[in-house]
Amino acid sequence: MTSSDLSVVLRDRVGLLELRRPPANFFDEKLIGQLVDAARELDDDPRCRALVLASTGKHFCAGADFGAGGGFEQDRVAVSERLYRRAVQLFEIGTPMIAAVQGAAVGGGLGLACATDFRVADRSSRFVANFAMLGFHHGFGLSVTLPDLVGRQVAADLLMTGRRVGGEEAVRIGLADRLSEPGLQRETALEWAQSLAAAAPLAVRSIRATLRADMATRVREALEHELVEQTRLWATRDCAEGIEASLERRTPVFHGE
Repeated sequence: MTSSDLSVVLRDRVGLLELRRPPANFFDEKLIGQLVDAARELDDDPRCRALVLASTGKHFCAGADFGAGGGFEQDRVAVSERLYRRAVQLFEIGTPMIAAVQGAAVGGGLGLACATDFRVADRSSRFVANFAMLGFHHGFGLSVTLPDLVGRQVAADLLMTGRRVGGEEAVRIGLADRLSEPGLQRETALEWAQSLAAAAPLAVRSIRATLRADMATRVREALEHELVEQTRLWATRDCAEGIEASLERRTPVFHGE
């Protein structure tokens, strides 16, 4: 399943899923749906033993497309509800997945990266949970995945401040797993995926299922709460200011309204 926005290649027992909306690879409901369908198709293919999620362009993924054409300007709540319903299916995939993070993984893009089992970064990679700087609650299951990866205290810091985390710090705190040579995230991820593919596939899937346990259920429940909070905060003046400032590339000024 390949489209202009998503490339899918299966080679040597590794499936490569590549987002193709450079430079920032913003996602919308359509792209997440395509990604989920492609991942599920590879998950059902016995020839595929590992997955790599990568992207073209400057950044891994800058999150949801809140600009014109993203769909969110029509009915943000309804679109987000459908998007989350599809996104949770990523957590039901049985095949291990590695994200190759170049540039920035921001907001929902961070959520997408954290949906995978492992993340490869280099020193210039940036991980940003920028939701508080946009004026609304985080989403994409980060209520579950981020504390699982970095612990509750670090997750609270990242979510409440929206600060940037570079590649070296990301590895140090557990947000990324391996630090590649500059610009070689994808190659490192593919090499790692080959080592996963070389192991006994039934054992790998069994071990993964044990370790992730009820993650999909927890994420589904978290997404319901996240959307409730997002819906409430999307109606605030601070949120309007945060999104407008982001689109205009300026510092927002919040008033608690």
